[in-house]
Amino acid sequence: MELDISFHESAFKHEVTEADIRWAFKTFVFEEPIEGEEDKYLLIGYDLSGNPLEILFNEIGENSYYVFHAMKCRKQLREIANI
Repeated sequence: MELDISFHESAFKHEVTEADIRWAFKTFVFEEPIEGEEDKYLLIGYDLSGNPLEILFNEIGENSYYVFHAMKCRKQLREIANI
């Protein structure tokens, strides 16, 4: 099933491409709700070159997501995801 992913312009602030974000959703190794934030999630997956990304998103329906942040995964989050 194809994921329905929409993007806020801030998702591209750190020069991560839409294709890389979509690939990260397919290759994620970690996904968890953000504590204290309703309907916000952290996903860690890989870009098309195999580099880990951290992505913040809202779940807006079944298989439907709104990405508002994406960047190269920081060390402390790589440790959380054991990568």
